[in-house]
Amino acid sequence: MTTARDIMRPGAQWISQDQTVADAAQVMAELDVGSVVVADDNERMVGIITDRDIAVKCVARGLPPETTRASELCEATPRWVAADADISEVLGSMESHRVKRMPVIDGHKRMVGMISEADLARHLDEHTLGEFVTAIYGRA
Repeated sequence: MTTARDIMRPGAQWISQDQTVADAAQVMAELDVGSVVVADDNERMVGIITDRDIAVKCVARGLPPETTRASELCEATPRWVAADADISEVLGSMESHRVKRMPVIDGHKRMVGMISEADLARHLDEHTLGEFVTAIYGRA
């Protein structure tokens, strides 16, 4: 059985909800990733901020990245999967919520990794990957 832990990118990092969009962008650049989890003071997820969020919701609207809080760009309820979740559960969750990145949480509720479309592309067969892409991008 292939699990979330088997396909995730380990070592995902989070930032505080009080950090700025500029801080989020810096972390993404340092880690060479397109998203970072935003967490509260108790290290619970409050959302995910993506490079697209920064470009569209901040820069394009003229908000200053140096003073806009990362949490201001988080809109949806955070989603995650357990590290021992089967790949079918991971895909089902990503498809039903139409998300392209999924944090992976261990048994102690700590974030241990992130699954992205690139991770799926490396680990899924063409048919399963095609179904995922259709589910995410094929619906209006």
